[in-house]
Amino acid sequence: MKGSILMDAVDRQLIQALRENGRASYAELGRLVGLSGPSVTDRINRLEQAGVITGYRATVAPTALGLGVTALVGLQLSDAADHEDVAMRLRDLDEIEDCWFIAGEDSYMLKVRVPDVDGLERTIRRLSGTTGVARTRTTIVLSTKWENRVGALPDE
Repeated sequence: MKGSILMDAVDRQLIQALRENGRASYAELGRLVGLSGPSVTDRINRLEQAGVITGYRATVAPTALGLGVTALVGLQLSDAADHEDVAMRLRDLDEIEDCWFIAGEDSYMLKVRVPDVDGLERTIRRLSGTTGVARTRTTIVLSTKWENRVGALPDE
């Protein structure tokens, strides 16, 4: 977050509504929270400028893009590895959809999407050959029950 911002219940309602439907108009959002379109615009602009809202995106079915295999890949780094350097190298692999720096035996957990198992094998080889990576541990996703779940925001 760029800076600290005080959010009220209306801000939280707006954020929740945008998480559920990022294409909602300011007029629709205004009706939902009981404000005018311009007031909603001002609030959303403030939330964007503060770094609370970081962007908008379309959610796409991976299989429609030819990405039929999803895997979670844990990376254990060598003792001498520079974590930030490894993260920068990982950014160059288009197959990595998400990258988390985690606590535990592995240092990074990656969500990888590839067309098929051969593509996964190539990706794992590339990951294994990345400077600083000592070992990989891969789990293939058999089916997805849900992703990008929109949960309720915690109350203050």
